[in-house]
Amino acid sequence: MDSTGTWARLRNSDLFYSFCHSPMAIVSALLALAIILGAVCAPLIAPHNPFDLASLNLLDANNPPAWADGGSAQFLLGTDDQGRDILSAILYGSRISLLVGLASVLFSIILGVSLGLISGYAGGRIDGVIMRIADVQLSFPAILIALLIDGVARGLMPRDLQDSMSLYVLIFAIGISGWVQYARTVRGATMVERNKEYVQAARLIGMRSVTILRRHILPNVLGPVLVIATIHLAVAIITEATLSFLGVGIPPTTPSLGTLIRIGNSYLFSGEWWISIFPGVTLVLLALSVNLLGDWLRDALNPRLN
Repeated sequence: MDSTGTWARLRNSDLFYSFCHSPMAIVSALLALAIILGAVCAPLIAPHNPFDLASLNLLDANNPPAWADGGSAQFLLGTDDQGRDILSAILYGSRISLLVGLASVLFSIILGVSLGLISGYAGGRIDGVIMRIADVQLSFPAILIALLIDGVARGLMPRDLQDSMSLYVLIFAIGISGWVQYARTVRGATMVERNKEYVQAARLIGMRSVTILRRHILPNVLGPVLVIATIHLAVAIITEATLSFLGVGIPPTTPSLGTLIRIGNSYLFSGEWWISIFPGVTLVLLALSVNLLGDWLRDALNPRLN
């Protein structure tokens, strides 16, 4: 594949032109990229390893930021109640928040797109069953569904496995609560595509329904899915932080952004504001930048606005 030709086509595309002429999209992309790179490169750039319990010292607990009275240059943003460096915990915690967000969105996409394709292409009773399930789920808030699934999973799981499986349970809980919007969007687009000439021609030559869905219909319905996924990523990251803040997500020993905010909330009124403020600001910036990118992508891919 010619990478030079691919880059030239991308550079001359309407999407790239729209991105270069949107200051909001550029700033949001740079901010999201900085946080993502910081999370990915955390083992290389973090001053300390918050997972290394042997390196923690309780005498360093609740140290203020370096510029405040009593602060130390060793801990730029201060430390938490366990003596963990806040900056390092944010870098490593962002990795967990991004991992949960990306994995849960991917799970929602696979489930929602698959059910949407089946519902829109098959129609009839299958369509009715899938859409009724979707309607029932839409009547409950996503966070409530995630809480319910997380609680049921923890109740059925042996106690000695709960901490080790908490990440997977959290991904499943958030992912299963977000598939409906993908399914409904893809169903509508599939119902339009299935009546077009190229699909009817594929049926006439004896092509299997699975092949028609995979080769012909799926590529034509991925545009709206990409937009929904971008916006859903921000929602998934906030949902993970909310569940961890409520104590039903990542264990307190694992420094995700949600757990850091929950730990800092206990010390907020005693003067140790940095434990929750800095992770909270990071969470807001990450979710806001991804959300703004999703808004830009939605407008850029909308032919009525071009």
